[in-house]
Amino acid sequence: MRRKNTISELVAVAETRGCSLWQVILEKEERLQGRDRKDIWRTMEKYWAVMKESLDAGLQPGNRSLSGLVGEEGFLLTRYLEKAKPLSGSGSVLAAARAMGVAVVNASQGRIVAAPTAGSCGILPAVLATVAERTGASEEAVIGALFTAAGVGMVIDEQASTAGAKGGCQAECGSASCMAAVAAAEMAGGTPRQAVNAGALALKNFLGLVCDPVAGLVEVPCVKRNAIGAAVALLAADMALAGIESKIPLDEVIQAMKEVGDALPDSLKETSLAGLAATPTAREIEKRIGAGDRGNNHPGLLKV
Repeated sequence: MRRKNTISELVAVAETRGCSLWQVILEKEERLQGRDRKDIWRTMEKYWAVMKESLDAGLQPGNRSLSGLVGEEGFLLTRYLEKAKPLSGSGSVLAAARAMGVAVVNASQGRIVAAPTAGSCGILPAVLATVAERTGASEEAVIGALFTAAGVGMVIDEQASTAGAKGGCQAECGSASCMAAVAAAEMAGGTPRQAVNAGALALKNFLGLVCDPVAGLVEVPCVKRNAIGAAVALLAADMALAGIESKIPLDEVIQAMKEVGDALPDSLKETSLAGLAATPTAREIEKRIGAGDRGNNHPGLLKV
């Protein structure tokens, strides 16, 4: 049985070699896939191109999901940003708007990248686009950050899960926020250790978050959770870059997430049987729209 990867091992290799996490992860992918590095890089460039398309599409006016439950949240938040001085800072608000926009593209059956899942697809692209603009990072730096995020997501998937049906929304939006925080901190010039501290700071604030989609659709509360996940990732990255550390290492936070997920009842794992999905308003919505199959998240790791 192959030994599972750990975050601490990735950091140790990066520190020993004096390189970034993404370089270590790209080399591991090269060995695992048996493909040329340039070919793997080109694949990630294609993922980023799809992410940018969904970022642009998500902020357009008139967007609505097929159910009509969500739609212009991203557009409304960007309009607010243009007219007001946001209480939580312009970067956080812009990232939140972008994250909701991408999530709506998913709910409208548009093309997105599952990062790591369709239900959490807005967090990573929103954070990376916002950090790139604020730091002037190159396209190459963004692609590198995607490898960092993917590497962290793979460890989470090995050690725990990124599927709401197994671990609740902590495993989806929590994992995505963790991945985005690590990638953002590294892209902004943080060390590998600072980057993984950012991931730990983000993920541990999602522990216990249940997966309770109203009417079984990846819309309410999923779209707004993407916004919060993006904002948390940025704050966690800022905290880590300021020198604030998580007292609990990321590997242990991931293990705690698994234990919490295992302890959650099935009613809070994407079944729409409890939580927000069982509220009177949610049940009325379910009757009104005549929802079909429940729980339509599709686990994946940077997949179109």
